Amino acid sequence: MKVVFAALIATSIMMMTSCREDAPARQLAEGEISALLLTDATGIDDRSFNAAAWQGMLDFYGETWDRTPSRGRLYDVLTAGTMADYIPNLRLAADGDFDLIIATGFTWREAVVEVASIYPDQNFLIVDVAGINLPNVMEAIFAEHEGSFLVGAAAALQAIEEGIENPRFGFIGGIPGALITRFHVGFVQGVLSIIPDADVLDFYVNSWGEPALARTQAMAWYNDGVFAIFSAAGASGNGTIAEARDQRLMGRNVWAIGVDSDQFEEGRYSATESAVLTSMIKRVESSVVYALNAVEAGDFYGRTIVFDLPMEGVGFSTTNPALRPSVITQVEEIRERIISGDIVVVSTLAEAMQLPGFPQDLMAIDG
Repeated sequence: MKVVFAALIATSIMMMTSCREDAPARQLAEGEISALLLTDATGIDDRSFNAAAWQGMLDFYGETWDRTPSRGRLYDVLTAGTMADYIPNLRLAADGDFDLIIATGFTWREAVVEVASIYPDQNFLIVDVAGINLPNVMEAIFAEHEGSFLVGAAAALQAIEEGIENPRFGFIGGIPGALITRFHVGFVQGVLSIIPDADVLDFYVNSWGEPALARTQAMAWYNDGVFAIFSAAGASGNGTIAEARDQRLMGRNVWAIGVDSDQFEEGRYSATESAVLTSMIKRVESSVVYALNAVEAGDFYGRTIVFDLPMEGVGFSTTNPALRPSVITQVEEIRERIISGDIVVVSTLAEAMQLPGFPQDLMAIDG
């Protein structure tokens, strides 16, 4: 089966390459830009990180989720069944002669280092990784701690607006590491900036694809009085949203907080209502468009780009009408204070542990 699948992918890549040679130019004498997105097993339907990267591809080519006439000709996606497929998929893509190969997530780091070293003339973008330092690898990283601070503050402000006494909050992470720690410590800082003595619980699923485990923990917390839970756990976080949705259908005043993309739709339980109060927007699509534009302009080279608040790389969603207008106004003011440097959000557990009143028993790790 794997041989057949590989053959199908190879055929698709060859078709894309040959079609690209005969296709009309994209306002550049060099011709159209071709790209391939490589994802982990959760694919572009994870409603989170990979979905945002795919959105960037669609934005660049002027297409939509429902209308992809150039897919299979100028761009496509290749999903790895397991991490064992990472290097074979990267090599297969590199042999396909794409203008840009995009790998999403820090789990791709070692595979990209190995394959990019073998193919020095191939352009690669890796998202959520820095420090590779190869001339053909652009690295996109995000100030997740800044965006997470915003949704933490939003959750705490919403609790105050709703008159919740002694509100409690939760954080559910995927696989522990420096990346998820940025979400974790940013969220806690945001909550504590509004309610300094708030109780913030934490739990790690140790997987990106186990929504049932996240849902079980979310159920326990909601039943124990937790007001809002922020999940940064890939597809596992969908379990938190599903539980919050069911809890609200039962009349419970609880909230989920989405991650990476606006997850309002995933929490919808009526025509106008969603269990996702807000989402920490990580504009992965911005990094994909940035890299493709660099290729198109002939300005692609290995470097690290930090997509922070000033770069509009992170933010928070305001889609849910239940998010109080006064909360939105205050969070926007906080956003401006972070950009100006008036508020400093730290990104590591070591730094956070030095902050007055910061909890000393977080499960987060810096590496």
